[in-house]
This record gives sequence, structure tokens and C-alpha cells, in this order.
Amino acid sequence: IERVVLARELTLEELREVRSKVEGGLEIFIHGAMCMSYSGRCLLSNYLTGRDANRGECTQPCRWGYSLVEETRPEQTFPIEEDERGTYVFNSHDLCLLPHLPLLKEIDLDSYKIEGRMKSIQYVASTVKVYRQAIDTLWDQGEAAFQEKLPQWLEEMDKVSHRDYSAGFLFGKPGASSHNLESSHYVRDYDFVGVKLSDEKASNCEVEENTAWIEQRNYFKRGEVLEVLTPQGISWSFEVTEMWDTKGEPIEAARHAQQKIRMAVPEEILPYSIFRRAKREKK
Repeated sequence: IERVVLARELTLEELREVRSKVEGGLEIFIHGAMCMSYSGRCLLSNYLTGRDANRGECTQPCRWGYSLVEETRPEQTFPIEEDERGTYVFNSHDLCLLPHLPLLKEIDLDSYKIEGRMKSIQYVASTVKVYRQAIDTLWDQGEAAFQEKLPQWLEEMDKVSHRDYSAGFLFGKPGASSHNLESSHYVRDYDFVGVKLSDEKASNCEVEENTAWIEQRNYFKRGEVLEVLTPQGISWSFEVTEMWDTKGEPIEAARHAQQKIRMAVPEEILPYSIFRRAKREKK
């Protein structure tokens, strides 16, 4: 055995103890959704939808709204601390151990695991970028440099779709504050609206200076400010001033799923860069 993936229920002290007694590789889960079952051994998804949680296909039925049903009155439901959508007795917070990396560094673990299955490329790119930068800073520059940059990394983590964050079991058994009993909704402050096409995919498209071809992933329009996240982890913003369709006709908005669009940009944008937009407030 070359590596052991440790259960997410282990505390910091238990991780230290395991490390002191095991010479092989150790891996822990440091970021993502927390299953309400012990070590992710949940049968709800498989039973209700036929999709196995232990094979990366969980539909997260623990996030659904539930009501109590008495056996002899199946048509009558009884609420349990509910809102109009039901109750959320299984609804745990997401795990985020980013602020606690200095403590984990002391244990000398071999690998950190980030949830990525069934997540958008924006989620994976943003999350991996932050943890990569945080780990490199902590290991190469020390904790003072890490703490200085931590607020901006946490701000970046708030831009991906997530539920409220917690430290899970790291400091002991989670309490009521580690569960959201009021809603199963995600925190989504930004929309993923497009991705810069690779040179190969844009090879049949007309290329002009100061423009870029992107593939639409969500509605956006002229006049909106988009944020670019490059493969190198650099982010910057610009206003959408002009857009054209594949026929070269000017358009006001990117309305169609995976529509190819040529857009005016202030500087060169690398292939596979991600475009996102702060979520518009509902009126």
C-alpha cells in the first residue's frame, strides 16, 4: 500500500497520531461538500435515484426538503422545522480547511484532496488555483506571507458555488453551527459565463486583433463587467463593449447555450481562460 486516504471524521490530534505511526503516504479531504453519512457511506442517492454516491455520482438527496409521513396516512405530511420548501435536517456545511493549512503543514501529510467530481470547470479551476497558491506561499515563503494573502484567497473561494464553510471534524465533533437547518441553497455570487476557445477550436473562426473567441456558458450582454481567470491563476476585469456572432454580425447579448462569440478584449487572453460575472441582484 503506497497511500491511505484518511476518513474526514478524524480530528487534528487524530491526524497527528496516525502520522506518527504510519510511514506510508497519507491523504486527507480538505475542501468540498460534506456527506451527512459516516465517511460518505450514504445509500440515499443509490436508493432514490439509482446513482451511487461511492462512485462519484451522488445526487445529494441529503440537501432535499423532507417532511414526516405517518405510515397509515401516506398522503398527509407533517413538517419538521420547515420553510415553504421543507426541512433540512441532513444539510451540512461545506468543508474548507484553507485557513488551517499551517496546522496541517505541521503534520507532514502527503496529499490534500479537493472535491471535483460533478463540479463545473469554474469551480475546479478557482478552487485548485487558490489552494495551489496558498500551499506554495506557505511552504516557500512562510506563515506570515500566507496569513497576509489569506483574506484575498478566502474572497476568491466565496466566488465559487458553495454552501457556508466550516472546518468539519478538524477540531472535534461538529455542532449545530456546522449545519444549515434553514435552507439547502448554494451561495452563488458569481455566474460562470464563458470559456476562451483553444486555438484548435477557433481555427475556423475569423480572428482579429484585440478580440477573442469564447464559448458561452451563461447569458451575458454588452455593458456588463466580466472577470477573467487565466490558467495561470491571474484574474482581471473588463467591460464588454462589442460582440459578434460567427457570421460577423454585431450582437447585444450572448443568449444561446455554448454559442461561439467573438468579443472585443483589452489584452490577449490565453486559451481555456474562464469568464465570470458578479451575479445580478433580482428586482
